[in-house]
Amino acid sequence: QVQLVESGGGVVPAGGSVSLSCAASGRTFSSNTMGWFRQAPGKEREFVAYITYNGGITYYSNSVKGRFTISRENVKNTLFLEMNSLRPDDTAVYYCAARARPFSYGISPSAYDYWGQGTQVTVSS
Repeated sequence: QVQLVESGGGVVPAGGSVSLSCAASGRTFSSNTMGWFRQAPGKEREFVAYITYNGGITYYSNSVKGRFTISRENVKNTLFLEMNSLRPDDTAVYYCAARARPFSYGISPSAYDYWGQGTQVTVSS
């Protein structure tokens, strides 16, 4: 059974930093794009960032570009998101996701086949 398990969320003051991790099990994603999405209360799930299978390409939403960094460690089947200069509008549940199709990528939630349960990040003003 494939599982993605996020960790590292919490309450952070505005301007602070937090790091998220996503540990995958049940299969390897070393040939697959992985990404982070977030969903704030009353809003649709939105794309945050993705990273291709070998880390060669990363892509960010305009709202997080320059503040967040996505990375991965395939040996450990783990995805990371380093979040800096946090703002109250970054408050959301953050989800990691993985594509089933290898060597492809996308920014739509529908492009991802595997999802974690989410971790809450709350940025206090």
